[in-house]
Amino acid sequence: MKKIEHIGIAVKDLAQSNALFEKLFGAPAYKEESVESEGVNTSFFMNGPNKIELLEATHPESPIAKFLEKKGEGIHHIAFEVEDIHAEISRLKNEGFTVLNEIPKKGADNKLVSFLHPKSTNGVLIELCQEIKK
Repeated sequence: MKKIEHIGIAVKDLAQSNALFEKLFGAPAYKEESVESEGVNTSFFMNGPNKIELLEATHPESPIAKFLEKKGEGIHHIAFEVEDIHAEISRLKNEGFTVLNEIPKKGADNKLVSFLHPKSTNGVLIELCQEIKK
């Protein structure tokens, strides 16, 4: 793992949260995107070298909707940038972590992503991210 790629925050209302984070950081979101496979609308903010991703559910069965129902708004996941997502998935499986999707899928912000189950990471959902090469 090279660095923290971003911190994901689950929100009920993306427009309202965008306004809040714009005030907080003094700058608007640099990108908004829908990820149909995950049932979310996202927006990304920069704060110095750090990225924050806001996630809003697009339907009641999405993982974010379920998270909001159980836990309310707040930190949903921490994402780490990796050089080779396939090798990292294999390494982490061998270390005993529970990988939720062994085949990476396309996520937001031009990334391949895979997640580690929070039960194997002290209650924190971990996302692995690799830039999709063009």
